[in-house]
Amino acid sequence: MTEEIQLINLGFVNAFLLQAGDGFILVDTGIAQQWDRLEKELLKAGCLPSKLKLVVITHGDFDHTGNCAKLQKKYQTKIAMHEADTAMVKSGRPLQRQTRGLMAKLFQLLGSLAGRRAGFETFQPDILLQDGQSLGEYGLAAQIIHTPGHTKGSIAILTETGHLVVGDTLANRTRPDIAPFIQDMQELRESVAKLKSLKATVVYPGHGKPFPFSALSSIEVR
Repeated sequence: MTEEIQLINLGFVNAFLLQAGDGFILVDTGIAQQWDRLEKELLKAGCLPSKLKLVVITHGDFDHTGNCAKLQKKYQTKIAMHEADTAMVKSGRPLQRQTRGLMAKLFQLLGSLAGRRAGFETFQPDILLQDGQSLGEYGLAAQIIHTPGHTKGSIAILTETGHLVVGDTLANRTRPDIAPFIQDMQELRESVAKLKSLKATVVYPGHGKPFPFSALSSIEVR
């Protein structure tokens, strides 16, 4: 792990802090219950209160967007995400999706029962991201890659140095694999193929440990 990207472990979900010129870009924010841990890590890195340039959200699920409203209100941070997932964060309601495996089905059931009672605070994104968009204006040599499948608005971020942050399009709980929750299997298949065509070095998933980009070639979407 290089100094330009830092993994912030927020329990079962990851956030990533990327050096962006004289400041930082945060990718994802964890669940609302992990606010204290997230804020502590951001303060320790020196990016709060004034050097957090942007928060980029990989998709609209509550475990990735749970602290967006707090960052907007307390630190006036701008939140950027793909337009296709904005309805999720405005309503706070979880998506119903196909699941892979018993644990995924149980987690989806618990999420549905919790709904907005999980402490999620709805918010309005400040910036809508598009496929191919550069983050250069925020000091980071990176581009946005639209990767629908897990959700319609899922994105990845590819830096010039080869770091590939993929949200929940891919996971690495026990081994590199596709997302356990799928909104559209065909779109996910196409998105994984798109990721495989990139030139990257390390993949940073929303759940589990980072893994070499070469391991992506063994992942199949069926």
